Amino acid sequence: MNAVSAQTQALGFWQHAAQDPGRLALVDTEERRWSRAELAAQSNQIANGLRALGLQQGDVVAAILPNCREFIALNLGITQIGLHLVPINWHLAGPEVAYILQDSGARVLLTHEQLAPTVNAALRETRPEHLFALGNIEGFLDFNAWVAAQNSAIPSARVGGTILNYTSGTTGRPKGVYRRVRASMPPERCYDPVIATARGFGIRDEADNVHCLGSPLYHTAPMQWTMQSLYMGHAVVVMNKWEPDRMLDLIEKYRVTTTHMVPTQFVRLLKLPQEVRARYDVSSLKHVVHAAAPCPVEVKRSMMNWWGPILHEYYGATEGGGTLSLPQDWLRYPGTVGKAVGDMEIKIMDEAGCEVPRGEIGVVYMRRLASTDFEYRGDPEKTQQAKLGDYFTVGDVGHLNDAGYLFLSDRKIDMIISGGANIYPAEIESELILHPAVADCAVFGVPNDDWGEEIKAVVQPADGIEGTEALTQELLQYLSARIGKMKLPKSIDYMQALPRDANGKLYKRRLRDPYWQGRERRI
Repeated sequence: MNAVSAQTQALGFWQHAAQDPGRLALVDTEERRWSRAELAAQSNQIANGLRALGLQQGDVVAAILPNCREFIALNLGITQIGLHLVPINWHLAGPEVAYILQDSGARVLLTHEQLAPTVNAALRETRPEHLFALGNIEGFLDFNAWVAAQNSAIPSARVGGTILNYTSGTTGRPKGVYRRVRASMPPERCYDPVIATARGFGIRDEADNVHCLGSPLYHTAPMQWTMQSLYMGHAVVVMNKWEPDRMLDLIEKYRVTTTHMVPTQFVRLLKLPQEVRARYDVSSLKHVVHAAAPCPVEVKRSMMNWWGPILHEYYGATEGGGTLSLPQDWLRYPGTVGKAVGDMEIKIMDEAGCEVPRGEIGVVYMRRLASTDFEYRGDPEKTQQAKLGDYFTVGDVGHLNDAGYLFLSDRKIDMIISGGANIYPAEIESELILHPAVADCAVFGVPNDDWGEEIKAVVQPADGIEGTEALTQELLQYLSARIGKMKLPKSIDYMQALPRDANGKLYKRRLRDPYWQGRERRI
């Protein structure tokens, strides 16, 4: 999405704080309210404190934290002095955390006492110079006490910092998506691209806007949309653990106007009893933005019937991207993830790197005309594999319709080739999840000596439902009326919970890889 013009550029959080210091900026997970002035002062203290430790432009600060005020204040602090913030998924094991700390070259680590076992395991393999904690961990400085002792004045020689996100590792070891800090970038411009996306959806700088953060800040989009909201002068209500009825309560209580969600959250909301859904007033909502995974058509249609035509979708990745889909776009072309806007271009390529005609399925490639300036930190080979000239891909498969709207089929690595035919698990999953006995599901290919691969489904039954052979037959009969015979699973397994991260992303390789040990997949 194109950068915001000078006429429409957001003021930046600190200017909003100077203009109206007493206005609400943040409601934390304990529902304590923080004014713009309080949050700005803390960000200044963090920036000045990190400089006093000797950190210089381009250095790395890592955080393994639950959603909390300090996480947001830390990002606001590093954004002022040209540092990289590495948010680490707190669901990872100690060695995985150690890998990211070492690979990123983090000089500072901030964590929470609840995560001490994981962090201490990581520190047996690598150890940043400066260790801070929320709460008490032996060998760590108390972060809030340290912050309180720092200078709260706006730091001198300000320069914009960046977030160094690590890919989720759903298809291999995480890689840092690295963008260089530019000395010419002021902090107020750091979130211009996501602000441009918000404006493309019609979100404006009105001070009465309230954003609900319901997904983990260690993911790219939740952090970006939280920061964008603060930059545009909106208040932010922070959830640590997302629960559907809790979110509805916060929407009503704080008159929430915007939020960023993923399709699994829609599914959980829709499976609430009707009397629970009717209990809450959600009429304040104006823009519900969603991404991260394909949304089944019937799920999105049901959400629109409930909340109105306020669901706005975009397609992109940590690496960059991509498309915007306004409600009216989706209603015209159900299932689309939108159309490239601004300086973005989308092309669909075949295996030989040649563009395919409209309507044909291939690998989705994107580029921003201005630049595609990311690289996978420490992995030039992976960087090169993701790029085709000026274009890059994250491995998704889809097609463009005649009007230029993008439709995703699945990830290339998840595509099943059975008897020479390409089968897209997302299509099967989008039907299976609609069955009332299914709380969650995944579909993938397993080895078949005759056909190459066959289709397996794994289902998390809804509360109170048992995964029996009778349920298997019921689900197969249900699917047979909705998809072709060649797409029917050959077997269904049941699990208490599928391996998803807190943002809803499925670690499908953890389900699929055991079946392929000692065998080579062709994708």
